[in-house]
Amino acid sequence: MYKKILVTGGAGFIGSNFIRNLLRRTKDEGRRTIRTINLDKLTYGGNLENLRDVEKNPRYKFVKGDICDKELVSRLAKNCDAIINFAAESHVDRSIQDATKFIRTNILGTQVLLDAARKHSVKRFIQISTDEVYGSVNKGYSNESSAIKPNSPYASSKAAADLLARSYFVTYNFPVIIVRSSNNFGPFQYPEKLIPLFVTNALENKKLPLYADGSNVREWLYVLDNCDAINFVLNFGKVGEVYNIGSGNEKKNLDLTKTILRLLGKSEGLIKFVKDRPGHDKRYALDITKLKKLGWKPKHAFGKAIKETVLWYKGNPKWWKKIKKKEKFW
Repeated sequence: MYKKILVTGGAGFIGSNFIRNLLRRTKDEGRRTIRTINLDKLTYGGNLENLRDVEKNPRYKFVKGDICDKELVSRLAKNCDAIINFAAESHVDRSIQDATKFIRTNILGTQVLLDAARKHSVKRFIQISTDEVYGSVNKGYSNESSAIKPNSPYASSKAAADLLARSYFVTYNFPVIIVRSSNNFGPFQYPEKLIPLFVTNALENKKLPLYADGSNVREWLYVLDNCDAINFVLNFGKVGEVYNIGSGNEKKNLDLTKTILRLLGKSEGLIKFVKDRPGHDKRYALDITKLKKLGWKPKHAFGKAIKETVLWYKGNPKWWKKIKKKEKFW
């Protein structure tokens, strides 16, 4: 059992949901000794409002800092049993405009974390990756042995981090596990991503900017299923392995957009087709047979989860309006 876990990027979308889920799960199971340190730089995607409900939990501690800060990372990694690296620059469009931050955080930051974890003999290091490292999959599904063919600066930086993590297992026999998740959705997602952007725009009766003809396909995974899978891999995964985390819920972007509008009772006239972005992958789809054989499978039906997600944004306008007021989203 892990008693002290360092979570990087824990104030972001997936990281904050993971921390909340972990604290609740371990309390429910009677394992109240587990403590979590949240290291987050609080760049634009990090938001302490995401964890307001757990900030006074005695088993939770927040530290503002950069994963590229070697001294800080080493100090925090000391006496930790596990490190889970969610920290990343993650928006494809931003990486196309300027890849510098993506290379620094996603690659150099991962190296700093790996070195500190190895120095302090951390028992498990979970590298959070993405299905985008496989590139576009026109037919079939990507499994963990599929070739890595990233097509954006963001995906390339994540693929590089994966290879770096793998090298630490091969070279140093360090206990690394890599997980590659499909597109996540759920509460607290930064509203530059497709689902929160389209939901909040529709609520404000603004246009929904859909790339090209909307035929690109993504596999949608409810964030709590992803958190559950990551926790499962932390406890039962084999070191040195890669595990895909997916749902099988493939949706064309246009169909997903129409579902959002239908749930909000809004007109499809809000859809605005815009010029496609460079290197836009046509389809992602993951084969999760390996993880299912280990004993995990998703629990949340897409229809119910997307409805609950839409209702969350509808019921929490203060959270996203504050963000959209500071940032320009289409």
